[in-house]
Formats: sequence, C-alpha cells, structure tokens
Amino acid sequence: MIDNNIQQAFDFLRANCEGALATVSQGHPRLRAFQVMRIEGENLFFATAPQKEVYQQLHENPHVEFMVLKDRVSVRVAGSVLFDVDDETRRWIYDHNPVLPRLYTSADKLVCFRLPVEYLEYFDLRPTPPVVLHTDLLSHKTHEGFRGERFS
Repeated sequence: MIDNNIQQAFDFLRANCEGALATVSQGHPRLRAFQVMRIEGENLFFATAPQKEVYQQLHENPHVEFMVLKDRVSVRVAGSVLFDVDDETRRWIYDHNPVLPRLYTSADKLVCFRLPVEYLEYFDLRPTPPVVLHTDLLSHKTHEGFRGERFS
C-alpha cells in the first residue's frame, strides 16, 4: 500500500506529467523533455521510438531519473526501466495521448517502457518549513529533511 506522502507525490505526477528524463550515454548524462503516459501503482509508463537515441541509451543502461517541477513543488523518481509493456497497454497509451498520433502513424511505431519507482523525492517549497521527503520504495523507508542521501 502506498502511504499518504507517496500517494501525494504520485498524484502530483498524474496532474503534471511533463518533466525531464535523465539517462546516461558513454558515461555522460543526457537530459530530455519527456512525458509520463500512464501511472499504475508505483510504475510510470513512457513511450518512445526504437530509432531514437534514448531507446539505445536505455538498453545500454536502464538506470534513469525522472523529475517534474511546477509551482515550487518537485517530484524526482529513480529506478531501472523495463521493456515488458504489453501490446494492449501500448495501444491504450497511444489512444489516450493527444501528442502521440501527431508524431506516429500507429501504436506499432512505438516502444513503451515502464519505470518501477525505487526511489522518490518529494520537495514542496510552498509551506514553512518546506516539506522534503526521501523514500526508498523497495524498503518503504522514508526520511524527512534536507539530508538527501540515498539509502544504502
């Protein structure tokens, strides 16, 4: 079960699906605008095309981070992507995103992948004091504050 703070972060991602996806290529970070296409539980779903550079990078190194920032709130997630999205989900993503039909002639042109969120950071600067939560979703441990070290 997702606790309230984690649920708040996922609700923020649902309402604000456009962000930045960070990959690694030849030891160098690569950052690009990306959009969450679907959220199920603790999984974020994305779409790309097999000829794109990001597709190659994800196969070479599946470890990514994704971040959304809006109105002094940010959510950053990390994990390793999986290319196990079934055809029905891929078609649903294509049919329910107004941008994809403008870029691709059919769902068959897409490759979808999912990010099982392993680490989540929720940062809300609106209240005083700010809300800063770091959650390891694998162990379900959360700590608050600006001590943002990853869990060991």
